[in-house]
Amino acid sequence: MKIISGITEFQLDSPSAVAIGKFDGVHLGHRLLLDRIIAASARDQDVKSVVFTFNPSPESLFAGQALKELTTISEKRLIFDRMGVDVLIEFPMNNQTAAIRARDFTQRYLVERMCASLIVAGSDVTYGYMGEGNADTLIRLGREYGYECEIIDKVTYKGDPISSTRIRNAIEAGEMEQVTAMLGFPYRISGFVSHGRHIGHEIGMPTANVIPAPDKMTGPNGVYYSRVYTADGVFHGITNVGVKPTVMNDELLCCESFLYDFDRDIYGEYIEVELLKFVRPERRFDSLDELKAQMQIDIEGGRAFHHMA
Repeated sequence: MKIISGITEFQLDSPSAVAIGKFDGVHLGHRLLLDRIIAASARDQDVKSVVFTFNPSPESLFAGQALKELTTISEKRLIFDRMGVDVLIEFPMNNQTAAIRARDFTQRYLVERMCASLIVAGSDVTYGYMGEGNADTLIRLGREYGYECEIIDKVTYKGDPISSTRIRNAIEAGEMEQVTAMLGFPYRISGFVSHGRHIGHEIGMPTANVIPAPDKMTGPNGVYYSRVYTADGVFHGITNVGVKPTVMNDELLCCESFLYDFDRDIYGEYIEVELLKFVRPERRFDSLDELKAQMQIDIEGGRAFHHMA
């Protein structure tokens, strides 16, 4: 996958099928857009599938600070690449680009620089100065500039539209099963395994520690049943997201996973942790023995959850 990031002066050299959106979470609704452009590219090998998104998000720009995301930039890149997207454009969002009028944006970038033959967007799409461009704008300008436009209605879950905001609320409530249903896959925290204080080793329960990216949204601090992807395969386990108050009690958030029947050294390796079910809030124990006893209970509960002997 080719990545064009942080620049406004770019040029694609072939026709493109473009999906426009923020793609925070890359949920089921987003995937419909992506499926459309990938299918268009498959039908015509001369057409490239292109994702057009923004970095930072418009919300972060107008808030004046980086906001927590369901998916970080690196996570989005990995998802798009795995889905088979040809080109990802991370358009710089700043005061100058945010002031571009919708018509000018359509002509300059979608038509001239991206050579769009097909544009796919959600029914709630907005773009251009003060969000003046919308689905109707894309359809109307398509007739003028000669591109096809497909507007995708919201995907629903339990009768209500799926949105990044709705998924955020479910994560904050620890409703991970609902998050999985709306995303189409379990919520993930990914990163490189780092060294901790090795307390897990001391009590016979070593963990793989990942420090979430600063802009990564996490749910309630506490214990989750989880599934972890490593270079060696997929493993079940339990994961604690929090500040480890019993042994550290600092402000550094850590995602630490105990993997069943796993004894390999994976320090420095990239892993992906899927949070399947929220079990209990994080708490401080009076001693390591109490912590170990509770971890044994959590581990046995996890084995039952994963149907492991």
